[in-house]
Amino acid sequence: MEAPPPRGFSEEQFRAACRELDQPAPVAPWQLLVESMGVRIYRLYDEQSGLYEYKIFGGLADCPPKVCADVYMDLDFRKQWDQYVKELYEKTYNGEKIIYWEVKYPFPLSNRDYVYIRECQEMDFDGRKIWVVLAQSVSVPQCPEKPGIIRVKSYKQSLAIESDGKTGSKVYMYYFDNPGGMIPSWLVNWAAKSGVPAFLKDMQKACCNYSKRT
Repeated sequence: MEAPPPRGFSEEQFRAACRELDQPAPVAPWQLLVESMGVRIYRLYDEQSGLYEYKIFGGLADCPPKVCADVYMDLDFRKQWDQYVKELYEKTYNGEKIIYWEVKYPFPLSNRDYVYIRECQEMDFDGRKIWVVLAQSVSVPQCPEKPGIIRVKSYKQSLAIESDGKTGSKVYMYYFDNPGGMIPSWLVNWAAKSGVPAFLKDMQKACCNYSKRT
């Protein structure tokens, strides 16, 4: 049996993420959801799924962009600083690197898991150095669904990081997933309004610790 053609991301997808760093603010129909701790979060209603897509703009003080990208890509280190990770690893199937990620959800909700591909590129964008990470869910027969865990079948993320001109980083993130099942609206609101800024704060702390390790 032949291996399926490789899945991946186009050069244009990487460049599109770079361009977002120059956007002063997304225009309508994107709505500003919250501005907190130097982070602006916008959302757009997706009629097909009844869910929201998110764009996040912020900064990570005293975290150089290369360190941010390294921390984001280092799965083993993420298990140490991200309290919501239950299981996280990368394996190669048919020559394709696949990541499996199980996320802890609060009781009594079932945990969610993701199977996805991702790629990091250091871009030269109009003379600027920008690190871009793209990720999207894929279906892999070697990673079947597990009982008691809900598989997130639709997941897309992009991240662009560049220097803020000082000792930190300017960050853009796009995020969409369909967590399946019935998620209470309080949890959706908490994740968007508090969870994202808290995640960036944890990542900032992780970047400082990462620098000390190397």
